[in-house]
Amino acid sequence: MSLIDQIIRLILAVILGLAIGFERERAHKPAGLRTHMLVCLGSCLFTIVSLRFSLDPARIAAGIVAGIGFIGAGAIIAEREKIVGITTAASLWVTSAIGLALGIGDYILAVIAAALTVLILFSRTIFKKEIS
Repeated sequence: MSLIDQIIRLILAVILGLAIGFERERAHKPAGLRTHMLVCLGSCLFTIVSLRFSLDPARIAAGIVAGIGFIGAGAIIAEREKIVGITTAASLWVTSAIGLALGIGDYILAVIAAALTVLILFSRTIFKKEIS
């Protein structure tokens, strides 16, 4: 993989992370733009590095998923009789998977997954207006 390929993957990771993080930021959630951008970038970078050194990509993917689990757990908060932050934790998890897809060079899968994620996150706003 050339340096240009690596740079394109990293830049796309930042852009797709930004697209997902934008909705979380707009909704005033604790994990917003920067967090989603960094999660996507980090997942992409770890994947690129694992491929570069001929490490087992499945192990790297498992490590990334475990690490994101800790970050996601930190986003979930129990408040009185309800739990908040589950959607943010899920969006971080999906953002990490998108970074992994970019890291292996599956641009189409990553873009489609990011578009679906943004659509799902914005659907609450859309449906809330329809229900009201």
